[in-house]
Amino acid sequence: MNSSTNSAGYGREMDLAISGMTCASCVARVEKKLNKLPGVQAVVNLATERAHLEITAAGKSLDAQDIIHTVEKAGYGARLLTQTYIDETGEKHLVRQVSGEEAAAAAKKANAEKVAGLQRRFQISLGLSIPVVAISMLPFLQFPAWQWVVALLSLPIVFWCALPFHRAAFRAARYGSSTMDTLVSLGVLVSFGWSFWALCGGEAGHSGYQMHMRGIHSLAAAGTSHIYFESAAMIVTFLLFGRWLEAKSRRSAGDALQELLDLGVQHVFIVRRANGQAVNKVVPITQLKCGDLFRTRPGEKIATDGVVVEGNSAVDTSLLTGESLPLEVAPGAEVTGASLNTYGSLLVRAERVGADTVLAQMGKLLAEAQTGKSGVQRLADKISAVFVPAVLILSLCTLLLRLFVLQDPVGAALSSAIAVLVVACPCALGLATPTALLVGSGNAARAGILIKGADILENAHRIDTIIFDKTGTLTTGKMAVAGVLPLGEKPEESYLLALAAGLEMHSEHPIAGAIKEFAQSKDIRPLPITNFQAIPGKGISGQVSADSTDKSSFACAGTLAWLETQGVDIADARALATDLQERGSVAVAIAHGSEILGIIEVRDTLRKSAFTAISALKKQGMQVLLASGDSPAAVQTIGAELGIKAHGGMLPAAKLQLLQDLQAKGEKVAMIGDGINDAAALAAADLSIAMGSGTDVAKAAADITIVNSKVSAVPQAIAISRRTLRIIKENLFWAFGYNLLAIPLAAGGIIMPGLAAAAMASSSVIVVLNSLRLRSPIRPY
Repeated sequence: MNSSTNSAGYGREMDLAISGMTCASCVARVEKKLNKLPGVQAVVNLATERAHLEITAAGKSLDAQDIIHTVEKAGYGARLLTQTYIDETGEKHLVRQVSGEEAAAAAKKANAEKVAGLQRRFQISLGLSIPVVAISMLPFLQFPAWQWVVALLSLPIVFWCALPFHRAAFRAARYGSSTMDTLVSLGVLVSFGWSFWALCGGEAGHSGYQMHMRGIHSLAAAGTSHIYFESAAMIVTFLLFGRWLEAKSRRSAGDALQELLDLGVQHVFIVRRANGQAVNKVVPITQLKCGDLFRTRPGEKIATDGVVVEGNSAVDTSLLTGESLPLEVAPGAEVTGASLNTYGSLLVRAERVGADTVLAQMGKLLAEAQTGKSGVQRLADKISAVFVPAVLILSLCTLLLRLFVLQDPVGAALSSAIAVLVVACPCALGLATPTALLVGSGNAARAGILIKGADILENAHRIDTIIFDKTGTLTTGKMAVAGVLPLGEKPEESYLLALAAGLEMHSEHPIAGAIKEFAQSKDIRPLPITNFQAIPGKGISGQVSADSTDKSSFACAGTLAWLETQGVDIADARALATDLQERGSVAVAIAHGSEILGIIEVRDTLRKSAFTAISALKKQGMQVLLASGDSPAAVQTIGAELGIKAHGGMLPAAKLQLLQDLQAKGEKVAMIGDGINDAAALAAADLSIAMGSGTDVAKAAADITIVNSKVSAVPQAIAISRRTLRIIKENLFWAFGYNLLAIPLAAGGIIMPGLAAAAMASSSVIVVLNSLRLRSPIRPY
C-alpha cells in the first residue's frame, strides 16, 4: 500500500477510531464504503476498532470530515486520530495527532463505558430471564395466566436489554446491509412476535394453558400454540454475557499498546530553553521543545530522547527495550525517553520530542501492526461479508422446507429457522485473526521486537534460511582487545598494557579506545608519555621519560611495517602478526626502544547472545549463513566460532545476489543487518530484520526492528510469529468448524434457539481466550 501512495508524488495517511462495529461483516461494510471514495485504500480492524487509510492524489479533495461522514453513513461512528501528509520526496509530515494521553484517556473511557453498559444489560437480562425460563420449562411452576406474566417479564429483555442488537441491525438495514446483529435481532424479534401472536390469537392465551418440555425435540411437538419467550430471553442473555466477556478480553488483548504509551513521562523539569531563557520549573511534557535543557533526578524517567550535557549515571532501558543491564552514561551520551535514571542527576538536551521520539515511533509501529491485516484475515473477512446474507436465505429456506415439504407444525419450523439465525452468527470468525495478531504483536513489543505489519507475523513462519550480516549484528561493531601477547624477554603483561595505554591515551582512534578501555578494566594505570606523535594509518610514538634525548625511552605502537621503519627489530613478531591477520584481527605491535615487547590483538567481538541465537535458530530447523563485507579471513573466523557457513568480502550487490540465488532455489530467506550496505538485501528478502542500533536506512527497509539490538531476539521473533499463526489456525478451525457443525443441527431441529445462543456466545469467548494465550512468554525453541 505504501508504494501506491508514494508513487503518486502526493498522499496522506489517516487513522480513525471506529465505534459500533460488532463483527467481520461490520468491518467489511466500513471498508467497502471507504474504499469506494476516490484515491482511498482503507484497512479496518475489529480488534483495535481502528481504520488506517492511505489516500493518493486522486483523493486530494477529500477532507477528514468527508471521510468521517462516509463512515457515519455506513452506520458507524468515527473519530480522527492522526493525519499525515506525504510530499513528493516521500517524506511524511504529521499535521494532526491526538496526544497519547488524550487518545489513551478517550479509549479507556469508551472501553469502560462499553463494558459497564454490557454488564448492566446482562445483569438485568439474567435477573428477568431466570423466572421466564424456569416457569416456561417447569410445568409445576405454571400458575394460572403464567404466560402473560412471562410475556411482561420478557418485554424489557427484548426491547431494552437487546437494544444494542436492534440498533445495530436497524442501522445496517437502513443502508441496505446486514451484520451479525441482523441475525440476532431477527431471531429475538421473531421469537417474541410469534409468541405474542400465539397469546393473542392462538390457544396459548387462555388461563389454563400449559407448556411441556419433553427433551430437546419438544418444540417440534408443541404445535402452533407453543410460545418462545424463554428462547428470546435466553438468546439475549447468553449473547450479552458473551459480548461482555469479549469486550473485557479484547481490552486486555490491546493492553500492550497502552502499556507502551504509559511508559512516557507526563511532566518535566525544564532548566533552560534552547534560546537561553531560564525556566527552572516543572511543566507538562507537551511544552518541551528541541534544544531545551531538562533535569532528570535519580529514580525518575528521562523525559525525552536527548544528549547528556552534565552528570554521570546508569540508565535502565529494560522497560523500553528489554535490555536488563543498565547503561553507563556521561556527558555526550545519547539517552532515550522513558528509560529510568538510576543514581545520578543528569542535565539533558532534548533532541527529539513528541511524535519523533523512539517511544512514539515504537507506539506508531505497534499500532500499525495491530491495525493492519494478514492474508488469512482478509480471506476471513471476504467470507464473513457474504455469510450473513447467506444465513438469512438459509433460515428462510429452512422455514419453507419444514413447512411445505416436511409439513412440520408452524412452531417447529419457526423454531428451526430461528435457531439457524442465532447459531450462525460469525462473531468468532471475525475475531479469530485480529485478536491473535493484536496479542502476538503486543507480546513481541514487550520483548523489544517491533513488527511493522500483520502480514509480517504471518509470513515469518515460512522462513527456512537466515542470512546474518556480521558487523553490528552478530558482533558488537565495536573494537575490543581479544588478547595480550608478550614477546622477547617476556615482559609482564601489565607493563605491556600500561605502556600501550599511555601511548594510546592521546588518540581518539577506535583501536586506541579499545586498548584504553581494556587497561582500565584491568585497573592498569597508563604510563606517562611525552612528545606524543601520531602517524595516521601507521601508529603512534612518544617518550616514556621526560628526557627527549634519551633514545632508550622511545616507545611506539602500530603496524609491524611502520615499527620496522622506526628501527624496531620485528623478526620475532612476523609469524604471530600474520596468524592474527588471517583470523581477521588487528595486530597492534608495542615496542620500547628498538625491542618489540609484544602484540595486542584487537578485533570486533561477538555479541554475548550470538551463540544462543544461532543455536536456537538451528533448533528451529533454520539454515544459518553469514555474509559480510569484511575480509574473508575475519568472516571465516567468526563463522567457525559460531559453526555456520560464512561468506566474506561481500559488497552490497554480492549480498543481494546471494539472497536472490537462494530464493531462486525456492528457499524463503530472512536477512538480518544494521548498515546502509545491508539495505538492498533487506528490501529484497522475504523477511528483513534490522538491529535498533543500526542506520535509519536499514531500519526503514526492514520488516522487523530489534529495538535493543539483542540478536537473541531474532529466534524469539520467529517463535512468536509461528505461535501466533498456530493460534490463528486454531481460532479459524474453531470458528469455521463451529458454524459447519451447528447450522445443519439447527436446520434439522436438533438445537433449540436458547441453546444456539449459548453455543454462539461461547464460541466468541473461546476464540478470544485462546488468543490471550499469546500473552505468556514464548521461548525461541
